[in-house]
Amino acid sequence: MKKVLVGMSGGVDSSVAALLLKERGFDVTGVTLKLFSDEDIADALTEGKTCCALSDAEDARKAAEKLGIVHHIFDFREFFRERVMKKFADCYISGKTPNPCIECNRHIKFGHMLERALEMGFDGIATGHYAVSEYDANSGRWLLKRPKDRSKDQTYVLYSLTQEQLAHTVFPLGELEKTQVRELAQKAVLGNSDKPDSQDICFVPDGDYASFIMRHTGYVPISGNFTDMDGKILGQHKGIINYTVGQRKGLGIALGHPAYVVKKDIENNTVTLGLEADLYTNSLIADDFNLISAAELSQPMRVTAKTRYSQKEQPAVLSYLGNGEYLVEFDQPQRAVTSGQAVVLYDGDIVVGGGTIR
Repeated sequence: MKKVLVGMSGGVDSSVAALLLKERGFDVTGVTLKLFSDEDIADALTEGKTCCALSDAEDARKAAEKLGIVHHIFDFREFFRERVMKKFADCYISGKTPNPCIECNRHIKFGHMLERALEMGFDGIATGHYAVSEYDANSGRWLLKRPKDRSKDQTYVLYSLTQEQLAHTVFPLGELEKTQVRELAQKAVLGNSDKPDSQDICFVPDGDYASFIMRHTGYVPISGNFTDMDGKILGQHKGIINYTVGQRKGLGIALGHPAYVVKKDIENNTVTLGLEADLYTNSLIADDFNLISAAELSQPMRVTAKTRYSQKEQPAVLSYLGNGEYLVEFDQPQRAVTSGQAVVLYDGDIVVGGGTIR
């Protein structure tokens, strides 16, 4: 792979990814994806907390100019609204808690961007993600592996990558620490060397998911009952989209003891509250599954598993149930396993695969 299209968000990571590839002799072109307009989130903008906005495109253009490479902008707003923003809202309305970064990687960055790159004659794409893509001659498969800097590991949001996508993707930062990346940016006099990392969901920078959903879909939350674990009515909630499993703060109800959201029932419009002990579970079922390290799972496999991006992997056993469903049984009960989130499985540094928690 010699001719590479590098996704440049305007941040230090993607800029250094382009720098490293150019230094290694690749024919490098930069591209910034226009996913939404600043006007789309104007009432929720928080400086330094979002990415993919117009200011970031300008930072990316300046970095490309400094590196002496061609820079493009792809307008993917229509794709992004349908595949990411709409799905995010639909999932919340259905009582689930989605991870839009996973959908963005699946459909936008490694979907539409890669397709466009191949159509334009590029051999593949590169991004500033902290991960490693490596071909394993023994299995004949491309592997997704954890990076050197474990504190920046982004394999959790990349588990959906297919063999075809991994074969055409380069992750130049996989063997570097974040401190090394900033040092390289400073040495190259890239203007974004001290730019803070983006946080939260790019199109909901203020973290107010309910307001975003109402603003972009016209959906009006319907109040319903808070119930205890036995079904006893405790009070009224403000609409299911305002809550997620494990939530304690902002419930608007006083019970005389700490209460947590344990379950959301969309059919009956109820939110079940319980004690922290009620949040723990020994197993989960996942579908919409993507296996990476093997073509199929013929027998149960010892793995470590993450049910949230920031969670430390937990020992578990992965089994295939049939009909696209996988069972994950944990050695120890896990807290606040949430429908709609992803479970990602590891075999050491290798990503086995992952799926959506039912």
